[in-house]
Amino acid sequence: MAVPRLAAIAGGSGAGWPLQFITPGFESLSSQEPQAIGLTYWFDAAPSGDPYPVTVRFIGVRLDVKGNRGPKDTFQELATMLHVQPGSGRVALTHRVLDKTPGRWQVTAHAIAGAPQDGGAARTQPVPLASATNVGVSSYAPMTQLRAPGVVLGAWPALVGTGVLAALIMESVLAAGRGLPVTRVLLVALVACLMGFLGAKVYYRVTHLEEKRRLLSVGMSIQGFVLAAIGTFALGAALSGIPVGVLLDLTVPSLLLGQAIGRLGCFFGGCCAGLPTASRWGLWSSDRQIGVRRIPVQLMESTLAAVLASATLVAVLVGRPHVDGAVFLAGFALYVVGRQLLFPLRGLPRKTTHGRQITLVLAGITFLAALTVGLVG
Repeated sequence: MAVPRLAAIAGGSGAGWPLQFITPGFESLSSQEPQAIGLTYWFDAAPSGDPYPVTVRFIGVRLDVKGNRGPKDTFQELATMLHVQPGSGRVALTHRVLDKTPGRWQVTAHAIAGAPQDGGAARTQPVPLASATNVGVSSYAPMTQLRAPGVVLGAWPALVGTGVLAALIMESVLAAGRGLPVTRVLLVALVACLMGFLGAKVYYRVTHLEEKRRLLSVGMSIQGFVLAAIGTFALGAALSGIPVGVLLDLTVPSLLLGQAIGRLGCFFGGCCAGLPTASRWGLWSSDRQIGVRRIPVQLMESTLAAVLASATLVAVLVGRPHVDGAVFLAGFALYVVGRQLLFPLRGLPRKTTHGRQITLVLAGITFLAALTVGLVG
């Protein structure tokens, strides 16, 4: 079976098949500390049957050792994919080995396919999994954590940055068309972007307390960005003498356009990944650990944002709501509804028992209220 196209674009093919070393791709970083050993084991899912786990044992020894090997010159570690979907095609299981001596390593991978998770007998035995040995070098750990087959390095910041730029351009054009002070609007928008970045970091940190990392090194959450950015927009508009409702109405299509572009970066960057699937409608992508055919939930959310951006833009250009801010509330509420409906396709663990249902109801009520107020006044 051929290497999936996205994996090939992202450097997923190479010597040592089916075991590969992850390399940073930048010669200047090859000797930087800290170092890690990045490994990817490839296998093909069974053609049919029930979901089953695959466990890979990686056994490594450092080759460029002078004298006796110490504890940091060898390792044995396991990597497991709990639910391999039969019929999903080629799978890439990536593992990083940390806190070992940098250098040249020989690694052997032994893979075992287990019984179905429900304890029953498989309808079809999983295909045999090959053992493999390869020789490679350790690499810069922060870069190794980001790289994996199916992950295009730099795609996330590039596309998110493009989304921000597109949103600012649309914001300035709409502000000029409405006769608002463009310079002040752009200044408020830039400050809102910075506060949104900080809000995304804080929101992620608060909702992922189990991750013991500093604020700047943690991930980001779009919920935190939107809440902080919108709050900054409203406050900035009030302080700048700009009608708050008018500015928010002009902001929502710009915000949604930026989101539509930025979510493409999530797909190529390996974050917010969808559930593995055997469906032919699935697309091969990675969450930086497992590359497999998945539900393309990032592309679905990007499409949702693009459709709502177009709808709210038409409403801003053609319609004139009776109450300023109604377009913003309606568009934002619909986006929240769509996002909540897509959440189960990402397979994320629930933080609260009824949080999703409550959010859906509140967003639905907000949309209906905004629609009623905007049309009736």
